[in-house]
Formats: sequence, structure tokens, C-alpha cells
Amino acid sequence: MISPNKSLSERDICTKFITPAIKNAGWNIDTQMREEVSFTDGKITVRGNITARGQRKRADYILYYKPNIPIAIIEAKDNKHNIGDGIQQALEYAQVLDILFVFSSNGDGFLFHDRTATDETIETELSLDDFPSPEDLWEKYKKFKGIDSSEQALVAAQEYFPDNTGRSPRYYQQIAINRTVEAIAKEQNRILLVMATGTGKTYTAFQIIYRLWKSRKKKRILFLADRTALIDQTRRGDFKHFKDKMTVIKKTIMEVKDDEGIKEILVSNKKRGIDSADKAYEIFLGLYQGLTNTVGVDAYKDFSPDFFDLIVVDECHRGSAADDSSWRAILDYFSSATHIGLTATPKENKSVSNTEYFGDALYTYSLKQGIDDGFLAPYRVVRVGLNIDMEGWRPEKGKLDKRGRPVEDRIYNRSDFDQNIVVEERRQLVAQKITEYMIGQKNRFMKTIVFCVDIEHAEGMRKALVKCNADLYQQNNKYIMRITGDEEQGKRELDNFINPEEKFPVIAVTSKLMTTGVDAQTCQLIILDANIQSMTEFKQIIGRGTRINEEFGKLYFTIIDFRDVTNLFADPNFDGDPIRVKVVGENEDIGNTEAEELLETDEDLPSDEIDESTIMPAYQIMDGDNDLQEEDPNKVIVNGVDVRVLVSRELAFDHEGKLIVVGVKDFTRTKVKERFKTMNDFLHYWNDAERKEAIIEELTQQGILVDAFLTAVDKDADLFDLICHVAFDQKPLTRKERANNVKKRNYFSKYSEKARLVLESLLDKYADEGINNIETLDVLKLQPFDAFGSVYEIVKTFGGKDKYLKAVHELEEEIYQQLA
Repeated sequence: MISPNKSLSERDICTKFITPAIKNAGWNIDTQMREEVSFTDGKITVRGNITARGQRKRADYILYYKPNIPIAIIEAKDNKHNIGDGIQQALEYAQVLDILFVFSSNGDGFLFHDRTATDETIETELSLDDFPSPEDLWEKYKKFKGIDSSEQALVAAQEYFPDNTGRSPRYYQQIAINRTVEAIAKEQNRILLVMATGTGKTYTAFQIIYRLWKSRKKKRILFLADRTALIDQTRRGDFKHFKDKMTVIKKTIMEVKDDEGIKEILVSNKKRGIDSADKAYEIFLGLYQGLTNTVGVDAYKDFSPDFFDLIVVDECHRGSAADDSSWRAILDYFSSATHIGLTATPKENKSVSNTEYFGDALYTYSLKQGIDDGFLAPYRVVRVGLNIDMEGWRPEKGKLDKRGRPVEDRIYNRSDFDQNIVVEERRQLVAQKITEYMIGQKNRFMKTIVFCVDIEHAEGMRKALVKCNADLYQQNNKYIMRITGDEEQGKRELDNFINPEEKFPVIAVTSKLMTTGVDAQTCQLIILDANIQSMTEFKQIIGRGTRINEEFGKLYFTIIDFRDVTNLFADPNFDGDPIRVKVVGENEDIGNTEAEELLETDEDLPSDEIDESTIMPAYQIMDGDNDLQEEDPNKVIVNGVDVRVLVSRELAFDHEGKLIVVGVKDFTRTKVKERFKTMNDFLHYWNDAERKEAIIEELTQQGILVDAFLTAVDKDADLFDLICHVAFDQKPLTRKERANNVKKRNYFSKYSEKARLVLESLLDKYADEGINNIETLDVLKLQPFDAFGSVYEIVKTFGGKDKYLKAVHELEEEIYQQLA
């Protein structure tokens, strides 16, 4: 007899069997159980300026010992499945979520997988009545984690800050927080957390500090940063809940009035020593610079060495791990305290080692993970190679600089420009290409950061950009601002730049000040015009754009690279490759970059992986004098130099985002011959395909860069011919030659007049643009097809959709007929 449970849906199984079993085992279904828990946001896919999110990862049940301390996961199936059919999915999620106890159920009972077990008890079947209680699993959890004493258990189980706004930690933040609190409960005193920029390190630090502070494991806590802006962001942001228990060392909060109203700012109070008022505080925020070398005296020594129980070092890659740094002296002085290092980019070199000081990372959440989970924005790269950068520049005999001095006769290259020598035309061309891109995107108000070599270069680029954007700069001189360490007016505008609600400044030109720690949620464009060789600095700069702000339509960003900095993609230590790398040729307009992506593929966003409700245009388009930096007397300044964009056709990245060192033609030949041993193999493969676009996709998956290959060989030739030419030494035909061959054979005479006109227009479109642009119905919405009627009317001319697609397929066979 068939069980009546076989007819029940998965949801019915959950409601009638699984949830009651959990409740009967002693779990509070209101506070300890969550159903259908989505723990990622869904990866963002970008086509041109259209974005969509992938499906979220979702667990059927997660059980918590305390809120945000997950302890078990359950995957449910309907009763047509076996009891353990969900265990592999549950184990995959458990590994991601750092959950130890894993269950699968079809309503008849549970298959229990114990990730702490190393013997035959690793998997056992349980009846519905035998589901373990919270205390049963908590005891197993503590034993596995080495939480031995009641004091350690009290700290490990301390609840999170109860945020009344409904905000709760993301899964990776939970893992970082719980592992850190448990490690400190067990007296581990040096901890490193590595979390990609934009993933909420400060919020994670707040919850760690809050739990340790509330449990009284740590009573006086110092949060260290190296920039006032970071301290101020922290004070007004995540740490605001500490209220009157928090102070900023050697700083006073003052209210100042400006044109936009009253603002709070931090100013130095020149105070020496500590008093009873200081001792009343428990959470201290401090600048490295404010604690070291103040008028010849180290101010941190005003505190006794055992004053702090816990020190959290923000952006610890920037100096705290260097043995001889003044920052490290602070940590050595407070050596009895627990030290937690936070960074997106741990630094490892001969003089600095984060892991040597803090130990191996207790938890790592990478840029790639963040992009894959949909918590960080993906990005594209536009590479612009300038002739004098790539070929070098040698001054003509007798060349004088602008001051009338002879220019040294040697070859200057990219490392010299703006560092030792200023070529004015180079700066102006860079500014033109930036402006060209913004105009092409029809969004001259996209928040943009331009990274320069130094302060003088930043001021020079500001001037060049003002010339290119004089219309908008004339309307508001905050449209372009230099934001550097020496420029007070620019620094005051930093808050406005990172505030999504503020329209100005739009373009921030900087050198080092904005490389890290700046929460620029709506930054859509990053310009690289500095010689960056450090992987740490490169990742930090990319991190300026990785934050997502869906309210303002910021879901991805673009990097324009003038210095080949993105060669660092090839470094094995880099993760999180771009969605696309576009290499720009001479006289090529970079403003149509997004539009190109839409034209390059007729494929829709992958529907089986996409949440259709998330498809949207990516950016909302908004409507639309500094003190001058003296010229650096040590730099040679020249003009009258021919600077232009150089064609760079052999440069490409493979399907894994790694730089192809060999030429594109050689690379393509190798890949094709790996896949097809003879030309006949390729002929059959090509002619058998219903849609040639599918072939292009497969070739791309094999690592063949179709666009770069066409550019490198002949953009007018058919892709098929070029592959046969490069791989099998066949003479290529152009697309126009193929189209003319079809017309000579009078192929269209069997169709009605209107159908013949449509097919002839498709053939012309093939000749102009290629085979993949004629294979979808969408092409019928474009000129000249719209003159023949609507898509429905055109398709009806052929007798319906299937017969129209059959006619297109036959046209493709005719185009390649002589190859059969």
C-alpha cells in the first residue's frame, strides 16, 4: 500500500512532520528556528548596463542555540525522496555557513550527519521522536570547539547587540564574530580577520567588541585606525550604540556651521595625561598619529600598559605589523591586551608580516566570495594604452621644458610620467577619455575617483578635467574636487562625496588619501593613472567600488586603466576577476562600452540562474575654486608631444581572467587544435549547430577571446573563415564575399516577396555585423526590419515562429554551403 505521505508537498512535510519534531525536542520555534533562510543575495550578472541577480542560496531550516549562533541545518524533501536525499545539499551549505550538525528529512525521520564525529557515528538515522534538543547539540558543540569551562561558555553564548532596525549579521560576519569570540574566550590573544573591502569589517568589529564587553570578558577596549575620517565614520556609524561609554582619544567633538547647516567635526584638544573622566569611558577610538610622537612624547604612555584589555587594529596591513614601525610600538606597549587585526589585504613581505604578528587568519572572506554571493559589485575593466607609455618617448634634440631648461636626452616611459616628467598632452588625453566615457554612458554625474601618482599630479588632473567639463564645472565648482591630504577644502568635501544623498562632488581626484577605508557606496567609476605595483594597494583601490547600493542603482562599476595596473589580475594572489576586459584601440570611443556588450551577444541573462524580479537598468541617471598646488620644481614639464591611444590588439585575458602572454592568434590556434583535430571535425561541428551563437559561447568557454581574435586578424572576415585560416591554413573569405555568393545563386526566389526582402536584409546584416546578430527574433525590432511590420507580422509572413527560424537556419546553411 502506498503511503498517503507520498502525495504531500515538501511544504506539507515541513509543516506536518519536521517542524513538530523540532518543537517536541525542546526548540523554541520563534527564537531558535528559522525556515527558508536565504543567506546570499544572488550573484549580480551584467550585460551592458542591464543587471540581474542570480538565485539566492536558501536553507530549508537553520536552528540557533542563541540568535546568530547557528548550530544545525536541515534540508527537507517530499516523501517521494529517500530520507537522506537532501544530505549532500545540506552538507554543502553547512560547510559555507560553518554549521556542525546536519540533517536531511523526508518526513519519515532524520538522517543526522555529525561533522564533529570521526568514527562510525558520523551518520545515523533518527526517528521523528529522537531529534536532539538544543542542549544536546550545544554540549557537542562546546566539546568540539574546546569550550571547557562555564566561564568560556558564558562568553561564547553572549548574545549579539539587539538592533531594533532589523539589521542582523550576514552569514560570513556571523562566522567571523563567533570564531573570534570563542577564540578569545579560550584566551587566544592574537587574531587576524581577512574580509574583502565592502563586506562590513567595522560592523563585524562592533559586534565582537559588544559581546566581549557585555560578557565583561573585556572591559576597556581601544579601536585603532590611522585616519580621522575612519575614526569619524566608525564613531557616527556602527559604534554609535556605545553612546556615552565611548570617547575619541585626544579629540573633541565640535559643532560647526557652514552653508549646508550644522555639522559635527573632530578637532584635537591638545590634552596631555588622563584623568577620572577618561577612566569613566570603556570604549576608546584612537588615531595612531594621535598616540605617537606628539611634540616629542608618545601620548599612548599616558595610559598604563595594562589599561586596555582589547585592541582592535583597523586596516592592520598599513603598518601595525612592521617590527620597526611607531604603530607597532603601541601594540608592544599594550602587549598584555588581546590584539585583533582587521584587513582586506594582509601584507606579507621581507619587512612586514601580518601573519607573523597576528598568526594565520582565523577567517577569510574574499573578494571573489563576495561577488559570487552578490554582496559585492562586479566590475569591468577598460584598458587604454597610450603610445608614449607603451613605446616610450625620447625628446628631440635641443628640447626645452616649459622653464626653458634642456630636457635630458633619454627614453622616458610610464614609470617616469607624472613622477619625474610631466607631459601636458598626456594629462589632457587622459581627462578627455574619462569625460568621453561618462558622456557615452549618458551619466556625467556618476561618482568617480581618479587615482594619481602624487599631489601635484592630482592637481594637474583636476585642471585637465575642469577644461574637459567646463560646462558642468561652471555650474558648480564642486563638480570636480582634489581630495588629498594637504587640501583642507577637498578633505571637507570627502563626506559629501561618499554620501549617496549628495550630488557633489562628482569627480574626486586623489593620490593616496582615498585608497582605503573610504565607504564610497555609489562610486561607479575608478580611474587608474598611478603606477601601482603592490597587490595590497591594488585590492584596496578596487575596494572603493565594490560596495552595492541598490537604492541608488549602484550594482557594478568600471575601472579605466591607463597604466596596465590590471596586469595584477595575473598574480596568483588575486581573486575576483572582472566581468569583462576591453582593450582600446587608436581613435576608439570608450563611451559606448556598455552598449557594445549588449550588441556583442543576443543571449538573454541566463534565466535558470536569474531571479527575474531583479532585472533592471544598473544606474539611475541623476540630473545634472580650489587653492592651486604649486608646480613641483623637481619635475620636468614639457608640451608639444604627440600623445595618442595606441592600438593594442594582442593583449587579452583568458576565460579564467588570466593574462594571455602569447599573441591572440597563436593562442586561438592552440585552443582550436586542442578541440578539433582536423578541419573536417570543425566543419561538421559548425554546420551541425542550430545557432552559431552557441558555438561562439562554447569557444569562449574554452578560453578563445572571440572579439580580441577578430580584432587581431580581420574584423571584416567571417569568424569561421578566420578560425579555418589561423588553425588550418585555409584562405579566408570576408562576410561580404559570402553574402554575395548567396545572392549570385538566386536562393531567395522560392520565398514570397516580403519574406525575400526580410531574408535579404538579414543577409546584409550578416555581411555588416556577423552571423550571431541574425539569429534571434530581437533583430526584427531594428532597422530596416521595423519597416516590414511588427515582429509578429514578420514571423507570420513565414507561417509562424518555427518556420521563420527554419528559414534563418537554411539561410545560414546557404552562407556556408560551399563548405559542406
